[in-house]
Amino acid sequence: MDAIPLALDGYLVSEPVPGEQEGTACWRLVSSPTDRLADDATIPCTSTVPQVVDAVFMECRPGDLLRVTGHLTLPDTAGGVIRLHADHLQVLRGAPELGTGQQSADTATVTDAEAGRNRAIHALAEALTGLGHETTPGSGCSIRIHVSPTGALGSGLEHCHSIDITPARAHQLADQVDAMNCHLDSEHPDPGTVVDPETIADITELFEDIDLVGLTGAVLNATRPEYRPAVTQALDDMFGDLPVPGTEDDQ
Repeated sequence: MDAIPLALDGYLVSEPVPGEQEGTACWRLVSSPTDRLADDATIPCTSTVPQVVDAVFMECRPGDLLRVTGHLTLPDTAGGVIRLHADHLQVLRGAPELGTGQQSADTATVTDAEAGRNRAIHALAEALTGLGHETTPGSGCSIRIHVSPTGALGSGLEHCHSIDITPARAHQLADQVDAMNCHLDSEHPDPGTVVDPETIADITELFEDIDLVGLTGAVLNATRPEYRPAVTQALDDMFGDLPVPGTEDDQ
């Protein structure tokens, strides 16, 4: 059966092992195109390309997010195994290093924090997946977003997600994030922010230069006579009792 050209993103499940022939390597990838576990697939991979073999043994470790490009061969029998023969390999994101600091004695707190983080990852992946389902990305025109926990992945591959969205959706998402950041900044200004004293002086001078009596006269001169009592009351409510200057109609 003809081999199918394929580019696959997935997480390295375990340490690669040498193949049956000298100079070959075998490994397995877990692919997660959506946030649904039913969509996950474990794909056996192999390669005879020296650069790929060296890279998978020397540069890769379990938990790394890899992009493997090659040809997928389908089994000739029902009991056969599909296999991706890799021609190129790229490390998209390395698995985070294990922390070297002293482990916290409060294990329950750590567990609760991890559970909360995993719930947040699931909520984010679910929202992004819904965004991607709105429209179907065209071939070669999609943007892939990877969401995963920090720290060593180990058995936590079920919390790793890859979601494809269109460029248009990516722009909309960026706009929403910008709007959210602006809102958060306005709600929680930086307490360390100090206004330039010259700016404060300029603002103070601007308000001190406002002639409230002249402003009142200008407003009343532009107001029809029958509306002037109400306007005068509104100005008094705003600025206090101000002397009402003579208007043009009274002169």
